[in-house]
Amino acid sequence: MVSPNPSLFFTLLLLSVAVASSSSSQPNATSIGQGYRLISVEEAPDGGLIGLLQVNKKTKIYGPDIPLLRFYAKHETDNRLRVQITDATKPRWEVPYNLLPREKPPPLTQSIGRKSIKNPITVSEYSGSELLLSYTSNPFTFAVKRKSNGETLFDTNSLFSSLVFKDQYLEISTKLPKAASLYGLGENTQPHGIKLYPSDPYTLYTTDISAINLNADLYGSHPVYMDLRNNGGSASAHAVLLLNSNGMDVFYKGTSLTYKVIGGVFDFYFFSGPSPLNVVDQYTSFIGRPAPMPYWAFGFHQCRWGYHNLSVVEDVVENYKKAQIPLDVIWNDDDHMDGHKDFTLNPVNYPRPKLLNFLDRIHKIGMKYIVIIDPGIAVNSSYGVYQRGLANDVFIKYEGEPFLAQVWPGAVNFPDFLNPKTVSWWGDEVRRFHELVPVDGLWIDMNEASNFCSGKCKIPKGKICPSGTGPGWICCLDCKNITKTRWDDPPYKINASGTQVPIGYKTIATSAVHYNGVLEYDAHSLYGFSQSIATHKALQGLQGKRPFILSRSTYVGSGKYAAHWTGDNQGTWENLRYSISTMLNFGIFGVPMVGSDICGFYPQPTEELCNRWIEVGAFYPFSRDHANYYSPRQELYQWESVAQSARNALGIRYKLLPYLYTLSYEAHVSGTPIARPLFFSFPTYTECYGLSTQFLLGSSLMISPVLEQGKTQVKALFPPGSWYSLLDWTSTISSKNGVYVTLDAPLHVVNVHLYQNAILPMQRGGMLSKEARTTPFTLVVAFPAGATQGEAKGNLYLDEDEQPEMQLGNGYSTYVDFQATVKQGAVKVWSEVQEGKFALDKGFTIEAISVLGLDGSGVISEVEIDGKPLMSVTNATVSTSQHVHLDGENNGESKIIMVGLTGLNIPVGRNFAMTWKMG
Repeated sequence: MVSPNPSLFFTLLLLSVAVASSSSSQPNATSIGQGYRLISVEEAPDGGLIGLLQVNKKTKIYGPDIPLLRFYAKHETDNRLRVQITDATKPRWEVPYNLLPREKPPPLTQSIGRKSIKNPITVSEYSGSELLLSYTSNPFTFAVKRKSNGETLFDTNSLFSSLVFKDQYLEISTKLPKAASLYGLGENTQPHGIKLYPSDPYTLYTTDISAINLNADLYGSHPVYMDLRNNGGSASAHAVLLLNSNGMDVFYKGTSLTYKVIGGVFDFYFFSGPSPLNVVDQYTSFIGRPAPMPYWAFGFHQCRWGYHNLSVVEDVVENYKKAQIPLDVIWNDDDHMDGHKDFTLNPVNYPRPKLLNFLDRIHKIGMKYIVIIDPGIAVNSSYGVYQRGLANDVFIKYEGEPFLAQVWPGAVNFPDFLNPKTVSWWGDEVRRFHELVPVDGLWIDMNEASNFCSGKCKIPKGKICPSGTGPGWICCLDCKNITKTRWDDPPYKINASGTQVPIGYKTIATSAVHYNGVLEYDAHSLYGFSQSIATHKALQGLQGKRPFILSRSTYVGSGKYAAHWTGDNQGTWENLRYSISTMLNFGIFGVPMVGSDICGFYPQPTEELCNRWIEVGAFYPFSRDHANYYSPRQELYQWESVAQSARNALGIRYKLLPYLYTLSYEAHVSGTPIARPLFFSFPTYTECYGLSTQFLLGSSLMISPVLEQGKTQVKALFPPGSWYSLLDWTSTISSKNGVYVTLDAPLHVVNVHLYQNAILPMQRGGMLSKEARTTPFTLVVAFPAGATQGEAKGNLYLDEDEQPEMQLGNGYSTYVDFQATVKQGAVKVWSEVQEGKFALDKGFTIEAISVLGLDGSGVISEVEIDGKPLMSVTNATVSTSQHVHLDGENNGESKIIMVGLTGLNIPVGRNFAMTWKMG
């Protein structure tokens, strides 16, 4: 988008005039701060709006107020407005522009003069294409409105809270309509579902505490929310991002939302929508589009902490094959390492010659291998990685020395990924390791950063640390708490870990120093993000392949570089339910490649739970079974009943791989989540606003799993329209207004339904994605049930999936639009192909087309393809079947027709058109 022309959109409306004086009306003061007044305003050099704010009355709670602030606003695109408030006299910490590229505001030296004007503007407006910013001068407040309907999206004019801006405490509030539905503000485990719940705590500060902790700050920090509203059947969505990496509490009360932040600046971005899909498109356009994923990443993954030696890993792969359960990727936690040290191999349990032989065998059939890397680098004089790190001065410092912490190998130092030298050193270590072991991706864990100790530590004398016995996560360094600076003990205590622990607790000391003097206090929540960027850069430089990175800690923009799993969950029914909300939130955050540990990380799940979990996990965008060292084995073949459910659910997944991969392409080009809440496709249907027990893949495929113990039925919500069961296309549910239907769901069955107006590309499936993607395609065309007139659309993206870029025009990709219409008995199905050469060279063909929901007698005639009688060009078979269609609202039944065309041999890479008439 091009920034709007300021001459068209910039207006300062002098609606009323007041003389600034000490007797001016004041807000209802809080005890913390009494707000600011606007003392001057003018157009900025870049076409934005720039003004000065002066504090009304200083207070001492949480420190002195910053007396003079700069207010800056700009319509950066037609649908994005930025509002920044910072110190007018000196720079403050902001998210580094090289980590998250974006426009820079004018330098502080270009701020307008401080002199008050005699006739201050008391009500003003600054208009863009879609959004309107208004503000008042004393007390200074601002509001953002949608121009099309005048709806107020954000309004800081609050009776209970003033603008507060101190060095280590910032506060601002917005009013909200009671009917607004909010989503986002993560990462946390939300017991009430995806919709934000009034009075639940929302603290953002990257922390290594288990995902079983409810309403607590977890591994990622995403200070963004989506607001969905429905006024008289008209729905609109927008998003608000506070781009700030400091720790914060966000208090949502239902009719208001208050930010309390311990540093940085207020840097708000407003995205106008108005649909949920528009919002994520605009948001990811700003923060970075989701990373392209290799095709194999959508296969099934198996991992465990505790694969003690290579023979165990080999047995796992063999047992999956024997059980006929698909498996694409085998993983190692740190069992492959020598003494838990990064970039090493255990010479006894994972001898390199045997490991290379194993990798050669699995690579030949298309399987992949991924290992873990933690950021902590073992302090060890004989460890080359550490020695090279010291030589390059890559570690975070405390009092001039590398900050000492403890993780799995014992004493460690943490690389400083804000330092360009560290990025280069890290890339070199990745290269060296890849030459040692040709891994296919990297798993970066513990990068919040996690530390088993707190404070200033030193290596103890006279004892081994760690001892080699016990769980390994008990601090054994000699440590002293650090409370001597205001960075270690800030005046305002965020609700860290859900219990207001010190912000340096079991992480890097917040008074530690990064490159160029940056404080850990400010940069803490960026650690995993900066490591993802460095790791992505490192992998991009290897063999010219598309990187795959899985990161536990994430921040705004992480999805551009990495996938995410939701961390250490429990093998409980509650955690199975929570996994859906967390997955859906990450789609909103711009990290669509996401999933939870299937069957739970610990403790051992019950057999029934693992059955049901694979029926959900088979439809996570990232589908991986992972378990704890101390838990019994839980690979999907360990129980025969689970193996059966896995064959069924993963069998569906592998047939859907072309659809999932196409969704990944759409995510990469427009940010659209792969897994979505139902309101993304049905934004006016308020019944689904809080629904967290079902989800969509793409716009049209709905998953309705069993999430409760002992249940063999599931009550599922079906939004208005027609839905066709993926297990039995003749099973159809329709309604005009939406309906709940109780579905049968015996132990090995998960209900998946396809919505009307869609065309779904599928393949035959297989045990590996490499073999599954070579099989012929089937197109499933879904019309509204019984409609005499209708249309359906779908698409398909194919490419050489390990090419670095995921795009058209490089000679290694094909994109196909599929369309279908029915009108007065005439049916047409056709394709429009872009860049067809790749698909033609690969020999991809369509072998079958099924058309659902037709009206008629069941007799069809004049079947043609590309204007010629079908039977003259192929040995195809045409069949029709009549089946009962259920009206879910009125319990009525009617009959509709399904037409099946099999034995086709239509090249995917070439346009085709098929027509026939219904009797």
